[in-house]
Amino acid sequence: MGSLYYGNVESPIVMPDRILAHLAAIATTKLRRSESFVVSWKGTAGDGEGRTTLWFQPAIPLRFVYDQSAAIALNPATLREMADQATSNGGLVLDADLDIPEISAARTEARRSVAAA
Repeated sequence: MGSLYYGNVESPIVMPDRILAHLAAIATTKLRRSESFVVSWKGTAGDGEGRTTLWFQPAIPLRFVYDQSAAIALNPATLREMADQATSNGGLVLDADLDIPEISAARTEARRSVAAA
């Protein structure tokens, strides 16, 4: 499980590494463009079953910490869906149970080769 540190709060928001990596990619892209957005998720039985919403904007520090040391391959379809949500009025809604399909390393490397050409 990875950790998101939002602002100056010392306690992290814990979520699966794959979801965190995709969120980091969306946040990096949007905040680089000075685009603020909302991220929400439902709580679990352990941390309260309510809903949490954060306002992501360039002046608020973010830190993404992963349990695994290897880079996580990002799923392009999931990134598109998350980016569309982040741009909507409702914002990006995360689901801790989201199963993000892995793409093979060979497919990822082939895409990089084509993009570099």
